[in-house]
Amino acid sequence: MSEIPAPPVAHKKPRRIEQLGRTRVDDYAWMKDDNWQAVLRDPALLRQDIADHLRTENAYSDAVLAPTQALQDEIVAEMKGRLKEDDSFPPLPHGTWRYGVRYEAGSQYPRYVRHAEGHPDTEEVLLDADARAKDQPYYAARGATHSPDHRLFAWAEDTQGSEIYTIRVRDLTTGEMLPVEIANCSGEFTFSPDSRYIFWTCRDDNGRPVKIYRRALTAGDDVLVYDEPDSGFFVGVSAARSGKWIVISTNDHDTSENWIISGADPEASPVCVARREKGLMYELSHWGDRFVIRTNADGATDFKLMTVADEVVGDRSAWREHVPCRPGHYITGAICFSGHLVWTERVNANIVIVIENRASERHQIATDEDAYTLSLDGSYEFATTELRYSYQSPTTPRQWFSYDMQDRIRHLLKTQDVPSGHDPEHYRTKRLMARAPDGELVPITLLWRRDTPEGQPAPMLLYGYGSYGISIDATFSTRNLSLVDRGWVYAIAHIRGGSEKGWDWFLGGRGEHKTNTFTDFVACADHLIEQGWTDAGRIVADGRSAGGLLMGAVANMRPDLFAGIIAVVPFVDVLNTMSDDSLPLTPPEWPEWGNPLVDEKAYDRIAGYSPYDQIAAKPYPAVFAIGGLTDPRVTYWEPAKWIAKLREHSVSDNPLLLRINMEAGHGGASGRFKALDEAALIHAFAIWAEARGRQSEA
Repeated sequence: MSEIPAPPVAHKKPRRIEQLGRTRVDDYAWMKDDNWQAVLRDPALLRQDIADHLRTENAYSDAVLAPTQALQDEIVAEMKGRLKEDDSFPPLPHGTWRYGVRYEAGSQYPRYVRHAEGHPDTEEVLLDADARAKDQPYYAARGATHSPDHRLFAWAEDTQGSEIYTIRVRDLTTGEMLPVEIANCSGEFTFSPDSRYIFWTCRDDNGRPVKIYRRALTAGDDVLVYDEPDSGFFVGVSAARSGKWIVISTNDHDTSENWIISGADPEASPVCVARREKGLMYELSHWGDRFVIRTNADGATDFKLMTVADEVVGDRSAWREHVPCRPGHYITGAICFSGHLVWTERVNANIVIVIENRASERHQIATDEDAYTLSLDGSYEFATTELRYSYQSPTTPRQWFSYDMQDRIRHLLKTQDVPSGHDPEHYRTKRLMARAPDGELVPITLLWRRDTPEGQPAPMLLYGYGSYGISIDATFSTRNLSLVDRGWVYAIAHIRGGSEKGWDWFLGGRGEHKTNTFTDFVACADHLIEQGWTDAGRIVADGRSAGGLLMGAVANMRPDLFAGIIAVVPFVDVLNTMSDDSLPLTPPEWPEWGNPLVDEKAYDRIAGYSPYDQIAAKPYPAVFAIGGLTDPRVTYWEPAKWIAKLREHSVSDNPLLLRINMEAGHGGASGRFKALDEAALIHAFAIWAEARGRQSEA
């Protein structure tokens, strides 16, 4: 075992915080730059002492993991070998055009293209993101789309990772850029159905999407359309595919409100559909002559679908139940076509697609694996019988299908190509159930190589998230194969706080029930040990964002279970973050965690599990925390403070590592090959930490 260099020691500058009659001291609060809003827009403005500390931490992590460099290179080569360099995705039809996305060999970013129906040789490049990204340390294009009349193409781009976008528009007739550059956008926008306007979402100085503006494409003036008065609500805008409505949505984590504008009169003032009521969630799809409303109204915990005629959509008493709520069948979304209504249901951590025609005849798209995921791939067209969807599982690469909803015939359009080769028969997947302390059964999805013996403990990467009702689906990942092919078992713990078993599964892991998320994860680890899949001290736990909260919590609760903890952009300083109402996500997330500024019970509850606040003298496993300097969601100082405090208190000699990407935000490195470098580094850490743990025990 190679010698570990001495880690950096962050200086202390105690800050005493008085709140609701309670006192806490934060020794590392100095790591938060008071000018953080400006740093999001220009990372060069970061205070020098903070920048020096972060670079020192990065250098230390590089030094500790230097012995894994050859392994990292090997894994990058493997991952790159599984990635088709000149890849493309099935184009979507729209009128006489087909719009698609493809990659050139060697390119980091895609090209957005179109060709005339039936004439693929007439390809036209709408956006070359690789060219736009040249000389940029970070690049992301969001929302790239064409106008309904096919004359314009627009996208929002971010060159810092701060998720503060600028919208750009190209005239497809001349090929020239329009003098329309819309700054301070959240990245969400839509063309009006008549192609004369862009409706866009503005971020305020604190990074919150709170206003909708309308910009005429022939003039540069913005008209304020909607201004959200509640700092806890975020707004967005979209256009119905029927072309009849523009929809402004605003919501926090448990309440929503929608406003509509007639597509025939884009300059009209928006009209509210149903005023916000705390706890009432609803969203709109348009079915030609009526709205389809997905809602939890009247106690429909797993949601139901209701319909209402256009002219009375604002009258709640006119809403009629169309698909009733069925416990355990969580309706996750709906999409309308002229002759069909399609919705998705999550049942026992898998997805079902249901299709209904105008005669109210319903059928489902069949599946045949134990753990899998189905996903709708969208459509530009309303008057069509073609549905696009994808199928994949941990063993089966993604498959794209075209499905005729009327004839019930499907056609395989494409199977994900793995150039280095992939035989699904070499792998196995399985769904287990772990019993939580309160008796609930927690699903676990496993992936392993067929030649890895069952019943003999193996190293394991155990992934978890468990927040916001987000489900971690059983998808195919070429990256995970680099672990599995080395004899590892990859596992997903479908813990409460997600929605894998319905919306109640989410509610059972939020607010006053948040600790269920953590005890569910521990129960999964214990069950996998009991069933002989792995051993204590051979598990590397992995969580990102709110999953980083999970990582910090279980590290405090059961450090003995883990050889290592991977926490990417980890939300670990929960009490301080939820007490800072200037941060972008704080007010909207009070329904999720509670508001410790005004609620004593919320304060005590959060303080009781917040990873940063619960650090104590314990033998922590090796930890690798990764953050992004321009991350507006989980700010860089959270992992920086966490690692500094862990080092102060840990009674083990396991390394506690921090890496801050100085040129990226919440999503990490941009570019498909740069992202592989980061993924390989994480895998190498996992392999290194597990091997180090075994050597220590020996």
